[in-house]
Amino acid sequence: MKRAAGLLGSLVLILCLPARADQAAPKAIKVPIEVLKTKHLAIQVKINGKGPYRMIFDTGAPVTLVSSKVAKDSEMLPKDAKAPPLALFGAMGQFPIQTLEVGGAKADKVPAMVMDHPAVTALSQALGPLEGIVGFPFFARYTMTLDYEKQELTLVPNGYEPADILQTLMATIVGGKNADAPVLAPASVWGVVVQKDEKDEEAGVTISQVRTGSAAAEAGLKTGDRLLTLDGRWTDSVLDCYVATAVVKPGTAVPVVVRRDGKEVKLTVKPRRGF
Repeated sequence: MKRAAGLLGSLVLILCLPARADQAAPKAIKVPIEVLKTKHLAIQVKINGKGPYRMIFDTGAPVTLVSSKVAKDSEMLPKDAKAPPLALFGAMGQFPIQTLEVGGAKADKVPAMVMDHPAVTALSQALGPLEGIVGFPFFARYTMTLDYEKQELTLVPNGYEPADILQTLMATIVGGKNADAPVLAPASVWGVVVQKDEKDEEAGVTISQVRTGSAAAEAGLKTGDRLLTLDGRWTDSVLDCYVATAVVKPGTAVPVVVRRDGKEVKLTVKPRRGF
């Protein structure tokens, strides 16, 4: 029986959300969201048991920001904390949030920057109090679904514990690492791009790019290979590739089958961890 071809074009398989195939699916957590006039999303957050505080939920933010007022109210800041010399916008530096709660979702020891971001301040003046931004260090721990019609955010724990991004970036800068250093991703880094045209009904997807020095390159995958299966799962569309990679933990070696020069070739890929 011919398997259905995907309708998606090319997509970078740089990140996937991890899950364990041998464990029961974690419980989904529903969180109300507020869609602001600016199209930003606002959520209610508790910090160290205090609050709730209204904050921006930003999937494009690499860090979490907390206003200086809330940092003091929630006892994020040590009593003797002082602003650095010449600090702007109330910037105090980075401190850990011991517990960050968004609805029924709770994360421990979330790194956050304390500052009164001018953009958040401007939004607060126009739309009511906003006390910061919830970013990657929180949401990377979950597989997320946004329903704008219901104004609801669904969070499913994915088992990922993000590293401290600021420390990692500083280490990268100071250490002079090259472009092949780990990238920002909530789990497995593969290093390939796959694509499939709308009229393509053949099994598999075409690998259109293999990143130099990546896990895919080390495994022997090549541009032009036709990816047929990954870890025993069909990859007949770009979406299939996401489904297949979603159960692979970083550092786990899995088999892939490609068609190359008319022959099937079996290789083993060990995806890397992002930061």
